[in-house]
Amino acid sequence: MSDIITTAVKESMEVSHQTLIKLFDVYKDPDDEDMILTDGIERLCNDLNYQPDEFAILVLAWCLDASQMCRFTKTEFIDGLHKMRADTIANIRLRLEQTIEMLKADSEMFKQLYRFTFRFGLEPDQRVLSLEMAIDLWKLVFTVHSPDLFSNWINFLEKHPNIRRIPKDTWNMYLNFTEQCDINNYDDTEAWPSLFDDFVEYEKNRALELSGIHDDDNNNDDLLQSHVKAGDLHHVS
Repeated sequence: MSDIITTAVKESMEVSHQTLIKLFDVYKDPDDEDMILTDGIERLCNDLNYQPDEFAILVLAWCLDASQMCRFTKTEFIDGLHKMRADTIANIRLRLEQTIEMLKADSEMFKQLYRFTFRFGLEPDQRVLSLEMAIDLWKLVFTVHSPDLFSNWINFLEKHPNIRRIPKDTWNMYLNFTEQCDINNYDDTEAWPSLFDDFVEYEKNRALELSGIHDDDNNNDDLLQSHVKAGDLHHVS
């Protein structure tokens, strides 16, 4: 979990280690008592009044420094909640709400969450995300912080089936790209991933095509008006 959050709650009420153990026991898997797995996470989300695929649960995973999706280890759960100073469902939800507000205002803090999200989405022994997983995680992590042209970026990825994987470097640098560049000031001589070059070229070509359509429409309108003035068209339905 971010040191920023730890500092923010440092002076809040202390939590009981025994209470945290009891809370873990409520959700632990019956076949693996050192883990909270899918069923337990779903029950935890339900008690928190969140859906498992909501942004708040990604934030919770980050606060717990969870190493893998659909799983909280006993150590992650207890140590993470201890740092959050939360040992009840009500306090966990309160801390999540506070953290989400901080993420909206603090770009450095958001960057930590953003980089965590890539690691969190990896399958065991994987080093890259599948495109499908990357798109889902991009949509999730940008729930409260959607950059300009984000929908264009997702559209570009979905329209190019040859793009199959997103490596860590591309994931990390996409956040820098959204903060520093737009289509007009992008410099392809800088050290950006080639995928960004392709995206910018795609957007420029698309803009030209749209501009051409609009020009054709305007020309057609002008032609229609000239015919009307000349008396060639006596009735337009």
